[in-house]
Order: sequence, then structure tokens, then C-alpha cells
Amino acid sequence: MPVTMLVKFWRQKFVFFLTGFCLIFLLFACQGETTTQSPIPTATPAADQTATTQVPPVAYPDRELSATPAQLPKLPYAYNGLEKAIDAQTMELHHDKHHAAYVNNLNEALQKHPELKNSSVEAVLRDLNSIPEDIRETVRNNGGGHLNHTIFWQIMSPDGGGQPTGQIAQQINQTFGSFDNFKKQFNQAGGDRFGSGWVWLVRNAQNQLQIVNTPNQDSPIMDGLYPIMGNDVWEHAYYLRYQNRRAEYLENWWNVVNWSEINRRAQVVSQQQS
Repeated sequence: MPVTMLVKFWRQKFVFFLTGFCLIFLLFACQGETTTQSPIPTATPAADQTATTQVPPVAYPDRELSATPAQLPKLPYAYNGLEKAIDAQTMELHHDKHHAAYVNNLNEALQKHPELKNSSVEAVLRDLNSIPEDIRETVRNNGGGHLNHTIFWQIMSPDGGGQPTGQIAQQINQTFGSFDNFKKQFNQAGGDRFGSGWVWLVRNAQNQLQIVNTPNQDSPIMDGLYPIMGNDVWEHAYYLRYQNRRAEYLENWWNVVNWSEINRRAQVVSQQQS
């Protein structure tokens, strides 16, 4: 074979070998790469969203409940005004002793920290982590007890009971199917609360009605919920008449429910969140 043809032959072989080697190298290199995906974009909230969203007062329609000094509110009826469900002696002890103790304990705790003198009960309960650790648990228990009971006295009435009316009646039917279904679920949630606590109808952040129960004196506002109505299932709320028969107390309690006040509370928060 002439030399020129021999050189040409080996040159072709070398090119073929080099091309194959490059292809194999690229194949293995691609298999070894780690595949990455573009990050999922996250929504950026409007800068003024938190600032413009206001939660309506919880205890009263026109103001938040002062924490310093906390004051025991008067009952809006006589001690025997709720005899259809709660006896006079229980009401007197519940208001004058238990609620008064929450008020006194809260005032005593907050005196240790004058920087909190302009705070409301609602404010400190919504941001418990900012409360000094040495009084945090006391504020949680007694501030919650003060707020919960202030609501409780208002949502009962000697003229209460019967079927709900107005907007709250429509919303209960839409959410729970009927008032009877709502009562059944509410009473069950109250009965299921082990030990001491409360059962609530609240409006959540999605502007929906929801039944929840809370332990001890925890308030729904600690979880971002607005309490529309609630029943106290601590034994001191019912034991003199009902002893251990919580279910009977829960059933009879509907005879004193103040639907007018509950309707007002439901409308206030619904308008605020809409």
C-alpha cells in the first residue's frame, strides 16, 4: 500500500476513534449532572396589609378591655335572672368570686411591669410572647379569664333562649345545616373538652363560622379567631345545680342565650372582615 494511502487510512481511523471517545465522554457527563428546578415563586403580601387589617374589639363593640387597671364589670341582670339555666348562688359566686379573682390577679401581675400600663387585655393575649416571662402565664390565665367572662355575661339574658334570629340564624343554617345540628355539635364540643375550659362559636380568618373548644381560660383570639359566643364548662359554672351532669347544663344553657347580642357580635366582625 502506498505511503500516502496508509497515512490517509490511519488518519480516518484516528478521527473516528476521537469522535466516538468524545461522544461517550459527553454521555457520561450528562448522566452525572444534578437536575435543578426553578424555585416556586412565593407571593409577596402587600406592604400595608397588616397595618390596614383591624380586628374589632372583642369584649365591647366600641373599645378593647383595659388591662391596667382591669375592672370587674357589673352583671347586666340580677343573680337570679338566669334561673332557667343557672341558679342565683352559682351566678353570685361565679361573678363576685371567680371573675373578681381573675381581675385582681391580672392587676397584681401587671403592676410589676409599668411599661404595660396602656395595654388592653386583647393586645396582651394576642401577643403573649412579648409579655415578660415572669408574668406571662399569670397574664394568660387571668387575662383570658377576665376577657372570657366579660363576654359570657353579655351573651346571656333573662329574656334569652329560643331560635336564633337575623343574620346569625342564616349563617348557622348555611354552615351547619340547621340550628339543631349546630346545637348538637356545640354541645358535643363542650362535652368533649376534658377538664376545665370553654366551647365557642367563632369566626375564623376566612370569615367562616367554626366551633372550637379551648382549655382553661385560653381565649380564641390567641389563635386568631373572633369569639361570637361561648359557654363556660368549668365546674364552677354549673356544679351547684348540676353536679357532674355537664351535658344537662349544656342543654339547659340554650334557654338563656342572648341572640340579640350574639347577632350583633357576628355582624361586627363579619363587616370588618368583608
